Amino acid sequence: MNRTDDRLLPVLLICAQAVVWPGASLVRGTVPPTSALFVAVLVAGVVTAALALRRVRPVATLVVVAAACALGAGPLPAGAIAVLGTAGVALVLFTVATERDGFTAVLCVVALAAWQLLQGISLHGLSDRDGLDLVLTGVLYAAACGAGLLVRRRSRARKAAEQLLKRAESERHRLPVVERRRMERELHDVSAHHLTAVVVTAGAALGLRERRPELTQEALEFAIETGNEVARALGAVRAPAPSRETLPSPEERLLGLVAGFRRLDHQMDCEIDSLPDGAVADAAYGIVREALTNVARHAPGAQTRVRVRYGDTRTHVVVTSAAPPAGAVAYGAGLGGGRGQGLLRSRAREAGGTLTTGPTAEGGWEVRAVLPGRIAGPVERSVPRSHRLAQLTVAVGLVVQPLLPALVIRAENASSGTRVSAGVLFALLAAAQAIALLWLRRAPRAALGVLFGLALLWPVAMAAGEYTGQVALPPALSLLATCAALAADAARTAAGPSPAAERPRVPLPARPLRPRSALPIAAVVAHAAAASAAVLDRGTTVPVWAVVASATGAASLAVGAARWAGALLGRDDRADRGTRNERLAAFTEEAVRDAWAERRRIAAGLESTVLSRTADMVTEAEAGRLDVTAERAREALAAMRALLDTVREGENGPGLRPQPTLQALDLLAHQLRATGRDIDIRLTDRVPERLPTAVDLAAYHAAETVLAAGGAEPAVLELDADDGTLTLTATGVPRAADPAVSERLTARVSALGGTLTTGPQGTVRLRLPLALAPDNPDNEERER
Repeated sequence: MNRTDDRLLPVLLICAQAVVWPGASLVRGTVPPTSALFVAVLVAGVVTAALALRRVRPVATLVVVAAACALGAGPLPAGAIAVLGTAGVALVLFTVATERDGFTAVLCVVALAAWQLLQGISLHGLSDRDGLDLVLTGVLYAAACGAGLLVRRRSRARKAAEQLLKRAESERHRLPVVERRRMERELHDVSAHHLTAVVVTAGAALGLRERRPELTQEALEFAIETGNEVARALGAVRAPAPSRETLPSPEERLLGLVAGFRRLDHQMDCEIDSLPDGAVADAAYGIVREALTNVARHAPGAQTRVRVRYGDTRTHVVVTSAAPPAGAVAYGAGLGGGRGQGLLRSRAREAGGTLTTGPTAEGGWEVRAVLPGRIAGPVERSVPRSHRLAQLTVAVGLVVQPLLPALVIRAENASSGTRVSAGVLFALLAAAQAIALLWLRRAPRAALGVLFGLALLWPVAMAAGEYTGQVALPPALSLLATCAALAADAARTAAGPSPAAERPRVPLPARPLRPRSALPIAAVVAHAAAASAAVLDRGTTVPVWAVVASATGAASLAVGAARWAGALLGRDDRADRGTRNERLAAFTEEAVRDAWAERRRIAAGLESTVLSRTADMVTEAEAGRLDVTAERAREALAAMRALLDTVREGENGPGLRPQPTLQALDLLAHQLRATGRDIDIRLTDRVPERLPTAVDLAAYHAAETVLAAGGAEPAVLELDADDGTLTLTATGVPRAADPAVSERLTARVSALGGTLTTGPQGTVRLRLPLALAPDNPDNEERER
């Protein structure tokens, strides 16, 4: 909602209040007193001004609006602040629920409802109130808070999805660059250490041939051994292991960074969790590096602590340095350009997080960053426990405030009646229903059973409290809670398992209720019986069958509408999640194909130049021709350097990108880990290095589909070959059993005569026969 709408709503409330009072009185010909109009204008002005600022200070706005309405209720006639005191307060509660955390929102609702209840008790006692005004107000407050919490939750889910898509898109462009840099680094290592060593050793042996002839044989043996090692190293460059990368992990890079500062005589302590490679890991590394550099510049010798904690929702990066020791000289204090803090915040912001810096109580300095975690949800600042205690203290003080006049000033006016009013009984029943709704997600069967039982108690409360108001109103209030529970259950069923629910948090996770039709039938029976009992107990001239039929029809309409609305909401959530998963899968596919194209482009240069010249070098060395061996080594080294120049350019020629095969599984795992997934891929030694092209392509695409169907829990993909069959076993992929995913997998494996089986706890097993018709080698190599 934009700012124009924020200003418009208070104006609409003022207009509605003016229509109710004094508009209705003026229509009837009654002119309110000038003093009443003056007080009403003051109250309306204060409430309007406060409502305009409700998104900036929602809790303070709630206190101001409630206090203004309470003060104005005394001198003004009934209805003078009815709209502002109900809809205005509900609007502020809705804003509190959307803009603040759930604890604050629930505390505000409970404190406000309790304050109004105790204020009424202090004025009228327990037996003098006989209406539903307090219960209706409490229901309105609870509905406003619940709607706000629902909007906040959906907004957080939408933001989390947007951040996840943003991270996936960023990693899609990053993966080909990472692959190019990896191959460039490893090729450089091969040229700098292996081929250069052969050239130097052969040249030295040729120069000392006459004085030390034994060096010739040693140089030839070294050339043979190094040439074979180069071939193995280049083979690893072309097809790295898909399990955990052999490159330094983000944790190892951070530990190496800390070790480097320790070697500079800095006192360092560190606690570093494992991080997936990606934007979050890069941001954490850059923040720690910049923070440690600042410590080295401004506080040399200071005790420094580095903490990197990787969690489900957020990653905490904290670098804390103590005050520098006495006499320490900061030689690098003037070397900075003054842009470090801005760059730190920019780095954290680009990763989807926040960063704060400032001095510590001990005279040191702290850099604290909160980055997205494994689930990539929006980052929220944690609330200190002292703040929660202060909130509770203020709430308790406000709640007991109405009792002070009754205890100190008006103690003699306490009611002498013994009957408890229907309003108090209704309030207790409404509170019990609210508690049942809070337990709906954790224990749905018990919660719905309690709601059905409480519905039957409302006619009993009406009779016990001698309720004389609208007979249909109390049963309708009890029906609201049941409809809310049924709508939530229908939405959860239609939406399917959410990513957060796929990782079990309790030993016995809630299961969908079965049979589904029993829930609405039980709800209709319970509420139709309650409504019929209430009407018949009051007395009516309508036949009993007509009362029962009307109550059953009204309950059926309400229950059906709630189920339909919940199912519609759930289907929308499922469609949004499906669209998001399709975009994630598309980003992953594009990233892997681009990175695979880079790898194949560089591998083609290796096979046509470097590997062939290295093989010639080994052949000449085995023939004992050292001079020719040295020449071939120089040619291989020159070809390697030319290939490195091509790699650095990073330009892929026009043409179709090759389809990824099982050799691209490391790229797939890298992309999934970079977007927060915990993926492990394992290949046994029995899997052949070269597979039939159709099997190779089908196996990779099946692995891609299966892993894309995983949730928040860790997923493991194992590949094994035995008796002419390639077996892919995936665990931790609960959505792989969905009809759409199973249909795609079945179509892919059945074309090759394979099979697909699903097991419990998200286990999928695919079997592909290896004994296919032999492929044309040229076509196979071209497709690879």
